Amino acid sequence: MLKTSLNGVWNLQIIGKDSALVPKEGISAKIPGSVYGALLEKELIPDPFYRDNELKVLPLMENDFCYTTDFEVTNQMLACDALLLRFDGIDTLADICLNGEQIGCAYNMHRIWEINLLETGSIREGNNQLKVVLHSPTKYIKEENEKVAVQGSQDAMEGFPHLRKAHCMFGWDWGPRLPDAGIFRDVTLLGIKKSRLDSVYITQIHEAGQVTLDFDITLELFCNRESGLFGDGGKVRITVTDPDGQVVAAEDTAGEEQDYKLTVKNPRLWWPHGYGDQPLYQVRVSLLDGDDSELDVWERKIGLRTMTVNTDKDEWGSCFAHEVNGVKIFAMGADYIPEDNLLDRVNKERTRRLLEDAAMANHNCIRVWGGGYYPDDFFFDICDELGLIVWQDFMYACASYELNDAFEANITRETIDNVRRIRHHACLGLWCGNNEIETQIEMWKVSEKQKYDYIKLYEYIIPKIIKEEDPNAFYWPSSPSSGGNFENSWSEDHGDMHYWDVWHGNKPFTEYRKFHFRYLSEFGFQSFPGLKTVESFTEPEDRNIFSRVMEMHQRNRAANGKILNYLSATYLYPKDFDHLLYASQLLQADAIRYGVEHFRRYRGRCMGTVVWQLNDIWPVASWASIDYYGRWKALHYAEKKMFAPVMISCEEIGELSERPFCIQEPAPIEKSARLHVANETMQEVTGTVTWSLRKPDSSILKEGSCQITVPALDGVWLEKMDFGAYEEREIHLEYSFSVDGRVVSQNTCLFTAPKHYFFADPNLRCEKKGDKIVVYADAYAKNVEIIGTDGDLWLSDNFFDMEAGERIVSIIRGDAKSVTCRSVVDIA
Repeated sequence: MLKTSLNGVWNLQIIGKDSALVPKEGISAKIPGSVYGALLEKELIPDPFYRDNELKVLPLMENDFCYTTDFEVTNQMLACDALLLRFDGIDTLADICLNGEQIGCAYNMHRIWEINLLETGSIREGNNQLKVVLHSPTKYIKEENEKVAVQGSQDAMEGFPHLRKAHCMFGWDWGPRLPDAGIFRDVTLLGIKKSRLDSVYITQIHEAGQVTLDFDITLELFCNRESGLFGDGGKVRITVTDPDGQVVAAEDTAGEEQDYKLTVKNPRLWWPHGYGDQPLYQVRVSLLDGDDSELDVWERKIGLRTMTVNTDKDEWGSCFAHEVNGVKIFAMGADYIPEDNLLDRVNKERTRRLLEDAAMANHNCIRVWGGGYYPDDFFFDICDELGLIVWQDFMYACASYELNDAFEANITRETIDNVRRIRHHACLGLWCGNNEIETQIEMWKVSEKQKYDYIKLYEYIIPKIIKEEDPNAFYWPSSPSSGGNFENSWSEDHGDMHYWDVWHGNKPFTEYRKFHFRYLSEFGFQSFPGLKTVESFTEPEDRNIFSRVMEMHQRNRAANGKILNYLSATYLYPKDFDHLLYASQLLQADAIRYGVEHFRRYRGRCMGTVVWQLNDIWPVASWASIDYYGRWKALHYAEKKMFAPVMISCEEIGELSERPFCIQEPAPIEKSARLHVANETMQEVTGTVTWSLRKPDSSILKEGSCQITVPALDGVWLEKMDFGAYEEREIHLEYSFSVDGRVVSQNTCLFTAPKHYFFADPNLRCEKKGDKIVVYADAYAKNVEIIGTDGDLWLSDNFFDMEAGERIVSIIRGDAKSVTCRSVVDIA
């Protein structure tokens, strides 16, 4: 196969009311790339993320845009049986022209688009001009919605479901309205002789001491079928290479109807992060001509594993757990949204950093949310390497769709394209039909036809394609769901759940303890990003959370007030803007910790805590644990502890858990605590639990310790401790779990809101010593944050509690020359 990349510098012009924004002859624009990206690079538009510039650049999408490039065609290309022009990603509505004649169109950013240039009559030897005209997405959705109104998220532009484009580009409750346009993935010319590999699907058959790989290979013929491919000695050659580079199996096979099977002896199994290693085998499938020349090749890395979702009935209802190699996995991870509104800013290095940071915080899974776009191949490659199980939504979210023949044909091809592209990955945990549409259809006033269309799309059309294209994969119709057909969609005892009473419902953090969800695939709590990130999009006069600019960068309605409401129940009023940002992050971390620790204490009944959300699409107040610039919030550091394979936690009872939003005097307050050690490893763990009841100056009132053994993939409760004799504002509990003399998990808890605790001044100070930072305290310090005063720091631990003494943390990234620190006592 001849491959010629058409990536590079193209010409971009604007067609419409803003055509004068660029010179008449156009501007240079990189491909892959986008309109906003090209205009921003040439400084023709302001930064869309700065202050309220979103409002200035959004109207640009009312124009059309024209990309052009020239390319050379040789005699060798024209001699091929097919010469395909391939677009791996066009965003979104495109007319494609060659040498002045339209040869095709595109209308779905989630699809691969190919045109056989030899069939167009427009291709010629020598120089050719390719033109792609992208039409306004905002005009299109408005016009289509006037014809047929569809429902969708109120945070997005009306009519967005009419276009197969990342929904969140039209706005969401964490993202701006910047529906960019462009050619965001590779453009290639493919010269094909005779045939190419149309599809390669590998089924794994696991037996004692071996794994048999069964290859289902289909070809796409471009030559005369009667002459065939194999009549002249053509064949398929398959090789499998182990992680050490040794060829463990190889086969040459002739004939179209052959059964391609290879056996790998003594296989090295792929495991999720925290359960084992992630060895990957290289598979190469070659399509050869009679003279042994290579016509096409399919080369991928695979992991040897079994993967499904266990939904067996049990004493509580039915299980919902990722099951890998026969082992039920407790999912700990986060929901992933697109990394940027400008897609040309997303690259392998940036995505690797984000996913490595997830793994560093002990994540073992990631859910790709259905309102964005299907990630690039490198996203899944990295998840394979890191052991992150991927819950893959299809790209439908919070909307109803007009299901007709054209829409069905469009999304059928979309589904096939993406299933074939992704299905071989070891990390792929399940396919999910949509995000939140099943439950929203039940809440919305919809017609019987819309309900019927929903069932047809997510419980017939898509699963039928999955059955044909990836029959070994697990399919789930919606998230949340109990299995479909609108049956008990919100059930606590079946399927997966999105729980938002903590946050949207204004319930206290301890509300989580009333539930035992089987798998929590969405729950979250907002915070502001840190001061350095806020400074990137504001001027000094904007730095008030109720300013226009701060509210433009807060898309969840009334959420800044909600943060203050929760803050009022927990902390004293912050003394300045910076400490308000800090306090909001402490709230977020504590809210999620309450949930995760509770659900891990009931492993077996609950088998997943996937936090909304991992990342941001722009600098914004949101539910993310890592902000737009990759800076870890307090939540991400907290997740590293709460997702630790072996974790000690405390179920305390006190003022905070019983009455978080008000104090009603007089009333006795129970003060008790039960410790629990969770073991999410494949081996039993023996260690020592140590606890101490302390005063604000860290002096010990009462203490104890015991040795326990925690079975693999299980947990152990300790006896309840009663501290009712003590004043709740003068005590805190410090606890830890040690294995072989090394502390593997530790924390502290209060029995009252931090605003009421009688903190002693810890006189915090810190110093940098090489790649370490040492923090000193004279008394108990809660939520100690270390800050690089002249640069970003990523640390082995941060926002931690410490007793009087010193604490040493390591620098992971960053090289700040000086550091400072603060704790809860500094908020007011």
